[in-house]
Amino acid sequence: MKITSFPRNDHTNGWYNTLGDQPPARVLQGDSRADWVVVGGGFAGLAAARRLGELRPDDRVVLLEAGRIGENASGRNSGFVIDLPHDISKEQPEHDLRQIRVNRQAIAWLQELVERHQIRCQWSHRGKVHVSVTDKGRRNLEVLTTRLSGLGEAVETWDKARLKAYLGTDYFDYGIFTPGCILMQPAALVTGLARSMPANVEVYEDSAVSEFSDGAPKTLTTAEGSVTTSSVILATNGWTPAFGFLERQLLTMHTFASLTRPLTQQEQADLGGEGDWGTIPSTLGATTMRYTQDHRLLIRRSLRYRPDFNILPSDLIQIRGEHEDTLRKRFPMLPELDFEDTWGGVLCMSRNHVPKCGALGDGVWAAVCQNGVGAAKGTISGRAVAELATGADTDLVADMTAYDELQRFPPAFITGLAFRARIAHAQMMAGKEA
Repeated sequence: MKITSFPRNDHTNGWYNTLGDQPPARVLQGDSRADWVVVGGGFAGLAAARRLGELRPDDRVVLLEAGRIGENASGRNSGFVIDLPHDISKEQPEHDLRQIRVNRQAIAWLQELVERHQIRCQWSHRGKVHVSVTDKGRRNLEVLTTRLSGLGEAVETWDKARLKAYLGTDYFDYGIFTPGCILMQPAALVTGLARSMPANVEVYEDSAVSEFSDGAPKTLTTAEGSVTTSSVILATNGWTPAFGFLERQLLTMHTFASLTRPLTQQEQADLGGEGDWGTIPSTLGATTMRYTQDHRLLIRRSLRYRPDFNILPSDLIQIRGEHEDTLRKRFPMLPELDFEDTWGGVLCMSRNHVPKCGALGDGVWAAVCQNGVGAAKGTISGRAVAELATGADTDLVADMTAYDELQRFPPAFITGLAFRARIAHAQMMAGKEA
């Protein structure tokens, strides 16, 4: 099968750009054999390759990443490793409890790796704050509080004064704080994970798979080489249908973020607050924010449905304008602060909001579709699929294979119309939360 859809790197990712000069990519060259090939160098692919290396120390494990690790989707998120689901189900508490359990396993494993390998990624036990400024947003948070409390989770209710003391801005009227979320710099985390692999794992970047032969054995061809194997793990999210799997079972959309320059010492004093933080909106289509350990503000809002993955410079210009408007409204005490970078990242969703962690065919497995919680879900899906593929019988495999199968979306033209309408409606209804 010829692969014609590839991630496009437009070099706009602010997280990656703040890392400074990076070592040159190690590119796959020549023809070789491997025991395992993992395709995709995001959270899921890195976790799968690492776990394979741990479980099969005598096997050769090859990871192929189309671009540079850290510039891909996993390096473009908002920098939350979230333990609690965004939406708590009223009818299926066992689903939510399972998701919380595996997310926390992911956090524990990532923390162990960050500490063991001294990965400098601004790893921070700061929790997250869900914030609102409208009556609708407050009602949403009150429902969320009730459901989280019903699951035995600790939730603090914060008023306007507490929010201002913590965040610096007095824009918000009501919030809830949950302590289990980790904040981090995503590009720094994934590059650090890639550079601390077991000795039998080889990581190749700028090595997009252009042809996939799903036979016995399987061959994956890149621009400068190929690798033949009996076992493939796809950690390719929205690009998985290009390999011939999960057609019409995955939906992709772009979310966008802008990152400011570092605040000056005077600006830090003008902002105030209690250190680094992250906020989650109370309403679909509203704004996520971060204040980082290196004193930058991040604004994430705006959605685009682009199934061809094509984001234009004009899109980024328009979106930066939206982000600047949000920045000025929330932080009027910082009138001279501006953005250094604006970028888009691909989010992969399923119709019934479940991941795919399991076999796709003979010798092919997948860890894809994290439904907006990529750092935790991607990490734990990658670990689980490696354990599954090697025959390990673990509680994690049982948890990750207990999800329903992915449901199919309607034909593309219907899905496109419906999803664009939903985005427009969410953004219109967000109001002051946007």
